[in-house]
Amino acid sequence: MGPFGIALVVIAALVLLVVVFVAGQFLSLYIQALFSGARVGFLELVGMRLRKVDARTIVYGRIRAVKANLNISTKELETHYLAGGRVPSVINAMIAADRAKLNLAYDTACAIDLAGRDILEAVQTSVNPKVIDCPNAVQGRLTIDAVAKDGIQLKVKARVTVRANIARLIGGATEETIIARVGEGIVSTIGSAESHKAVLENPDLISKTVLKKGLDAGTAFEILSIDIADVDVGQNIGAIIQADQAEADKKRFQAEAEKRRALAMAVEQENRAKIQENRALVVLAEADVPKAMAEAFRKGNLGVMDYYKMRNVIADTDMRTAIGGGTGPDGGRAPQPGA
Repeated sequence: MGPFGIALVVIAALVLLVVVFVAGQFLSLYIQALFSGARVGFLELVGMRLRKVDARTIVYGRIRAVKANLNISTKELETHYLAGGRVPSVINAMIAADRAKLNLAYDTACAIDLAGRDILEAVQTSVNPKVIDCPNAVQGRLTIDAVAKDGIQLKVKARVTVRANIARLIGGATEETIIARVGEGIVSTIGSAESHKAVLENPDLISKTVLKKGLDAGTAFEILSIDIADVDVGQNIGAIIQADQAEADKKRFQAEAEKRRALAMAVEQENRAKIQENRALVVLAEADVPKAMAEAFRKGNLGVMDYYKMRNVIADTDMRTAIGGGTGPDGGRAPQPGA
């Protein structure tokens, strides 16, 4: 054998080793699929490897689908895997829906899975209804607080039984929307009650009123029932509000009274200033009296006897005023006799 023949033998051996290596990787999966009745072509397995698809996931999913009498091809499984879907979850959901006699198409299941929903949990919730606490304790609230028309606060805990609506899973609102709507309905029902006693006597009034509102519209669930787990009486919010209002009114009235007092004091000060101003004018006027009397003496309009008569009248007036306890001519209190 010449050098060319040896080279061909070496190349053939290398090719055979590669084929054996590749075949060894997929031989087990090929045999499992073949004997399970879910035949997957060997070249399909090689193609999955080239497309970076987990062949084991696809083959196991295909086997489970065939054993459950589901007509799902390898190509459909591979397409969903390449789209970023969870193939095992979809297969489990399809099997559960088929056993529960639910009308769930494979394309719908893939769409729900790609939308980020847990399709298996949705199918399980559709078969076995789920109970949602309202409010959700994880969000930090333990009760829904509402105030009746009589001002009494009520603290309510509710439990909502829901069933998944497969047809509305795509684009439907989540549990948070159900909790928010039920809480809003509870607050509205209690707020419209004339007395908190009416709510305590008939807690089912809340359930019936909330159920009539059709709160599951546009959500991925169907509300089966709303049960009031607990109703507690809280604070007298009406009395607290009235007390706060009375305190605010008190402060407002005190401020207005202080304002009037300040205005009165300002007016008083102004009046005192006017009195002092008028007294100054009187003093100025009295200062002109001697001048006028001197002028009258010079012109002969006032005689000496007239002046003494006037002085006697003034003295008599001061004496009478002092005896009567009145005020003197200067505006002050006249001195008492013997003082």
